[in-house]
Amino acid sequence: MFTGIISDVGDVQCIQEEKNLRRLRIGCSYPAESIAVGASIACGGPCLTVTASGLSGPRSYFEVDVGAETLARTTARHWQVGTRLNLERPLRIGDELGGHIVTGHIDAVGKIAAIADFDGMRRVEVIAPADISRLIAEKGSISLDGTSLTVNSVEADFFEVLLVPHTLKATTWSDRHAGDDVNLEIDLMARYAARLLNRQPG
Repeated sequence: MFTGIISDVGDVQCIQEEKNLRRLRIGCSYPAESIAVGASIACGGPCLTVTASGLSGPRSYFEVDVGAETLARTTARHWQVGTRLNLERPLRIGDELGGHIVTGHIDAVGKIAAIADFDGMRRVEVIAPADISRLIAEKGSISLDGTSLTVNSVEADFFEVLLVPHTLKATTWSDRHAGDDVNLEIDLMARYAARLLNRQPG
C-alpha cells in the first residue's frame, strides 16, 4: 500500500528488452542499503518489485522487471532512458497517511487534455476512459502517475486537478504537457463500491 505522497523522483538509466518484459534500472536518492531485493516501489504509479539494487557512482539505483500486462495497461511502454518517474516506497505501520490509500494497481491510462499555469500553480484537465470516468467524483481522491490529488471538477469523461507549487517541485508534474498519457488509479473505495453495485443477486 502507498499514500500517493511522492518521496523521490528517479530516472530510467538503462532498459533491457526481454521477450515478454522490459528490465529497467532506475536511479534514485534512496540509500542503496535500504533498498531490499523483493521490496515494492511505486514507479510513476505502478507498483514494481525490486530485483537488484546498488550504487552507480554517487547515486543509488534499483532494477525492476516490467511484465507484458503492465506494459499493455500503463505508460511504462513509453518510458525511455532519461524518463523521470515519481517514486514512493510502501506505507509502513505508524507512518502518516498524508494522501489517500493507493495500491499501485493502475486502472487505466488517461490523457492530459489541457494545462493552465497561474500564480505558480498548475490546473490540469484529464480525459479518462468512459468506464473509469463514472467512478471519479468531485472532491474525491485520485492517483495520477502515483501522485495523490483531489478532483476539483468532473464533466462527462473529463476531470480537473490542481497542482500546488510544492507538488510541482517535488514530482514530475512540471515536465508534463497536453497530450501526454498518465497512469490513473481511482480511489479504492470507489472501486469496491462499483464492484458491489454491479453484483447480481443469486
